[in-house]
Amino acid sequence: MPAIHPPSKVLVSGANGFVATWVIRNLLEHGYSVRGTVRSARKGEHLKKYFAGYGDKLEIVIVEDITKEGAFDKAVKCVDAIVHMASPISDHFNHSDDIMPDDLLLTVNHPCSQSIKRVVFTSSGATIMQESDTPVVLTEKDWNIECLEMFKELGGNAPDSVKYRASKVFAEQGAWKFMQEHEIGWDLTVLNPTYVFGPVIHEVTDPSSLNLTPGLFYRYVANPVKSEEADNEFLAKTGSAWTDVRDLADAHRLALEIEEAKNERIIISAGGKISVSASIPAQIGADGDIAEVDIANALDPPPNLSNPLPRGNTGASSQATVDLYLDNTKSKRVLGLKYRSMAEMTKDTLADYEARGW
Repeated sequence: MPAIHPPSKVLVSGANGFVATWVIRNLLEHGYSVRGTVRSARKGEHLKKYFAGYGDKLEIVIVEDITKEGAFDKAVKCVDAIVHMASPISDHFNHSDDIMPDDLLLTVNHPCSQSIKRVVFTSSGATIMQESDTPVVLTEKDWNIECLEMFKELGGNAPDSVKYRASKVFAEQGAWKFMQEHEIGWDLTVLNPTYVFGPVIHEVTDPSSLNLTPGLFYRYVANPVKSEEADNEFLAKTGSAWTDVRDLADAHRLALEIEEAKNERIIISAGGKISVSASIPAQIGADGDIAEVDIANALDPPPNLSNPLPRGNTGASSQATVDLYLDNTKSKRVLGLKYRSMAEMTKDTLADYEARGW
């Protein structure tokens, strides 16, 4: 299938989310029309107000229950492409051997959606991560099989983190399985982003209303709580890879526009290293990690905060760690993606918080 270009119309599911709102903005700024799905009229109000300047280039439709059969039948009509971001953790994962695509993919294969040329499916870096006793470079060929095995063993008693990762693996594997088993008229591109940080443009009222990843950044970087109970070293302990939400929005648009992106799985990550060990030191930090120390050291001069960011010497580990590297080569080669620096991401995010009085 040929790639998608303006003024094509793109359906964005889960349109009111942190990443999805940036994707919509990116598409509109580049001349696309957008149809966004939300679960209620109220959830679409902020989008209509924020993007009012684009007039009828943005259309909001309500899909109350995205798991209901035929839920997207009307939404997919007369669109050229889909960015699929709505992916809830489903209760039906109890049948872990039954890998199925979600309802939107089934709808896309319906005769009413013959205009669709490409689907960009937002998966997760969680589908790629795995345990290792030795340093390893993870690529798009890797799968997080450990979480599936743990979920099959524990079922509903599995930790929430395992359920989340397993749900992401099931959803993505279901999408690829669907592609293999059906004759379809559209291409599939899957993006696998890691932790996503950056300024917020979706509807939020205060820091407590931030969802998972922007909430982590605020809680552990911008306004860390000092107490014996608080785990202020969370980011240093996980050392997880990260990317800027604006770069991820670029990646979604480019995945529509670039022919070579068809039927590809692509890691999206600006910082590519995750450090793990049996006994995690307080500071791991190195290029690619998102330890609080690294974020602070990236800022020069440091911002004037009531709770200063921890600054120090990174990499001062007294414990052996195992480094897992996420290879982002394909995102640069296929999409031509250029990542923002940690310093730029942090400065812009803190400026956003300041403007909101946070």
